[in-house]
Amino acid sequence: MAVVLAVRVVAGLAAAALAALLLEHYGLASRPSPRPQPRGHLRAHPAPGPEEGNIFWGLQISDIHLSRFRDRGRAVDLEKFCSETIDIIQPALVLATGDLTDAKTKEQLGSRQHEIEWQTYQGILKKTRVMEKTKWLDIKGNHDAYNIPSLESISNYYRKYSAVRKDGSFHYVHRTPFGNYSFISLDATPNPGPKRPYNFFGIVNEEQMNELLLLAKESNQSNHTIWFGHYTTSTILSPSPGIRTIMSSATAYLCGHLHTLGGLMPVLHTRHLHGTLELEVGDWKDNRRYRIFAFDHDLFSFADLTFGKWPVVLITNPKPLLYTCAGHEPLERLLHSTHIRILAFSVSSIAFITVKIDGVNLGHATHLSGPIFILKWNPRTYSNGTHDIEVTVQDSAGRIKRAHHTFSVQENIHLAFDPLASFVLLTDHCLLGRVLFVLIVLIQLAILITYRYLAYPELKEPPGFMKLTSFSLHVLSKINTFYYFVLLLTVYTVLGPWFFGEIIDGKLGYCFSFGMFVDGHFLQGSLTFISGILQLVFFNIPLMAYLCWSLLQRCFGHSLRSHLHQGKYLKTVPVHLLMLLLYIWQVYSCYFLQVTYGTLAVFFSPLRTWLTLLTPVLVRRVWTLNSAAFGTFMVQLKSHLSS
Repeated sequence: MAVVLAVRVVAGLAAAALAALLLEHYGLASRPSPRPQPRGHLRAHPAPGPEEGNIFWGLQISDIHLSRFRDRGRAVDLEKFCSETIDIIQPALVLATGDLTDAKTKEQLGSRQHEIEWQTYQGILKKTRVMEKTKWLDIKGNHDAYNIPSLESISNYYRKYSAVRKDGSFHYVHRTPFGNYSFISLDATPNPGPKRPYNFFGIVNEEQMNELLLLAKESNQSNHTIWFGHYTTSTILSPSPGIRTIMSSATAYLCGHLHTLGGLMPVLHTRHLHGTLELEVGDWKDNRRYRIFAFDHDLFSFADLTFGKWPVVLITNPKPLLYTCAGHEPLERLLHSTHIRILAFSVSSIAFITVKIDGVNLGHATHLSGPIFILKWNPRTYSNGTHDIEVTVQDSAGRIKRAHHTFSVQENIHLAFDPLASFVLLTDHCLLGRVLFVLIVLIQLAILITYRYLAYPELKEPPGFMKLTSFSLHVLSKINTFYYFVLLLTVYTVLGPWFFGEIIDGKLGYCFSFGMFVDGHFLQGSLTFISGILQLVFFNIPLMAYLCWSLLQRCFGHSLRSHLHQGKYLKTVPVHLLMLLLYIWQVYSCYFLQVTYGTLAVFFSPLRTWLTLLTPVLVRRVWTLNSAAFGTFMVQLKSHLSS
C-alpha cells in the first residue's frame, strides 16, 4: 500500500506540474487569442481606397542551408529567386532569417563552418546585384554559429560574407511618405557557438535584453514594428521578463528554424499573450518556401508561398480575421474602406482577377498601378458576423491562383489559432524539458529508494504481473551491487559531466545535463535536458527494468541457459531482443559523440562510452551471481509455487 500511495503522490505531482506549466505558457486552447487594447493614435483614415500610396511590401526567406555536399539546387534556385522573383515582386526589403549555410560535415552528423558555402552565398548576392534592387537584411541562424569560438574568430564568416556583416541585433527603419516602419532583428545565436546538436536553442543574456529593450523604445514612434529572427520564441532562453514581453509592442515576429516540423505542421502561426503575432515560415532548404508581407494603409497582411509557383496573390483589404491585431492596427479603416485591394504578381501579365464574397461574384478587379488591383465594395454590407472572400487570378499564360480567407468588419469577433501550432510556438520547451527530466529522475529515485526500505514481500496468493513486478523491484533494491549501480547512474545522469571533449574545435569543455562549460563560458542547458530524457527513457530505465526481469528469472531458479530452454521463447526472447536494440542505440550514441565532439569525448564519456562498456559486465553479473545471494526471495517463490 505504501508503494502504491507513493507512486500515486509522485504521479499526481507530476501531472499537476505539467498542467501548471502548460496553462502558464500556452493557455487554454479553446479560448480566443487575447489582444491588447487599441492605441489612442490609431485613426479611421486614410482608409483603403482607389489611391496608389500608403502601401509597401517585402519578402521573407529562411533556412536556406547552402551546402557544399547536398542539393546544389538550393543555390541554383536562390540565384533565380534573387533575380527573377525579386525583379517581378520588387519588394521594399527582404528578410533572410538565418541558417544561410548548412555548416555540416559530409556525413551530415558533425558540424563546421565551410568558407565555400559562404562564398557561394555572397557570390549569389553579388551576381544578381540583389542588394542594389532591394534592402537585403540577413541574420544568423544556429547553423551559421556552429563551431565558432568567438565573434572575432576567423571562422565567423557571417562578418565577411553576409549583407549586414555585423553581429548582434539591429534596428532598420523603412521610411515612406506615409510613415516609418521599424524592423528589429533578434540575434539569439550562442556565443561561443558549440558544435551541433547543443545549439538548437537560442540564448539571450541580460545585456542583450537591455539592448533589445532600447531598440524596442526606438521604434515607438514608427507606424509599425516588425521583429524578425531565426529562432521561434519557444526555443529562446531569456531572463525575466522574457523575450515576448520585450517585443510586445510589435505587430508581428517573423522567424524560421523549425522547418514546419519536417512538413508535419505546414502552418506554424500563433499570437502572444500581448497580441504580437508569431509567424514561422517554411524552409527554403527542402520546400523552397518564402513569404510576402505588406502594410496597406497600416493593415498588415501576408501569404506563405512556394518558389516558382505563379501567380503570387495577396489580399491586403479586407485582411484575414485570424491575423488582426487590434492593439497595433487601425482596424476601423476596414469598415471605412471603399475598395477591395489585391497584390498580384506573375512572370506573365495578369489577364483578369475575379472576386467572390460568400460565394457571390462581385466582378473583376481593375488594375490600379504596378501589382495593385482594386474593386469597389461596401463593407457595411458585411457588418455582421464573418465572411469568406475568394480571389481568382489568371495570367496571360493561363496560370491560375486562388487565394481566400475569412474576414470580419465587426468588432469583438475572434478566431482561435490551431492549438497544436500554439503549443509548439508558445510553450517554453526548455522549461518543459527541464521539468520532465527532473520528474522522471524523481520518480525513478522514489521507486528505487522506497523499495530499498520496504519490508520483504510475502506472497499469499498467485502472483500476477503487478505482484511479480513489485517482487522484482524488491530484489533489485535489496542487492547492493544492483541497487547502488542504478542509484549512482541516475544521480550521475543529473549531476555528473556526460563527457569531456572539444565542444568547439580547439576548445575543451564539459557537458552536463544543466549546461556546458567551454573556454571560460557557461552555456545554459536546453537541448541537454531533452537529451537527458532520451537517455533515461531509452536506456537507463529499460536497463533497470531488464535487470529486474533477469533477477526475477534467477529467483525462479533459472540460469541463463535454463530460462531459454524452458519452452517459453515468446516470453523470454523478445525481452532480450528489445534490450539488445536499446543497447545498439547506446552504442550508436557513442559513435555520434565521436563524430560530433571528437575522439577525446568518446574516451572521457562516463554516460555514453563507460556505461556502454559496463552494461555487459553488469548483465553477466546478474546471471552468474551465486544463488545464495537470492536467499529469502528464492525460498518465497519456491514455497509459493510448490503450494
